[in-house]
Amino acid sequence: MPNTHNLVVGYVLWIFGFMGSHRFYYGKPVTGTLWFFTLGLLLIGWIVDLFLIPAMEKTADHYYTAGRKDYTIAWVLLTFLGVFGVHRFYLEKWITGIVYLLTGGLFLLGVLYDFWTLNGQIDEVNQGR
Repeated sequence: MPNTHNLVVGYVLWIFGFMGSHRFYYGKPVTGTLWFFTLGLLLIGWIVDLFLIPAMEKTADHYYTAGRKDYTIAWVLLTFLGVFGVHRFYLEKWITGIVYLLTGGLFLLGVLYDFWTLNGQIDEVNQGR
């Protein structure tokens, strides 16, 4: 089974994990949001995640479909250029990419939505839907 998510990227995101970034990356938006609002469960959950990341990576690799769009590239684009819609252009969603570009990621609400749904969006593209 090909890798869809990168372990090293997961650990790099873990550095900022008290904000939930690694959990969003591995397809856990509910706990990612919880980590965001509680600073990684007051840093306790953040420390525990240091040991849980390999299992999260294997679960994501099993759950999501590898294909022509790379999950890591899309996540890096969302994280650093999401407000400009670059991740949407990468996924060939041209209209929403232009909307994000002109509206600051649809006033950041679209970027927040994409943090919750990006893995599913990539999965749909990779499955040809």
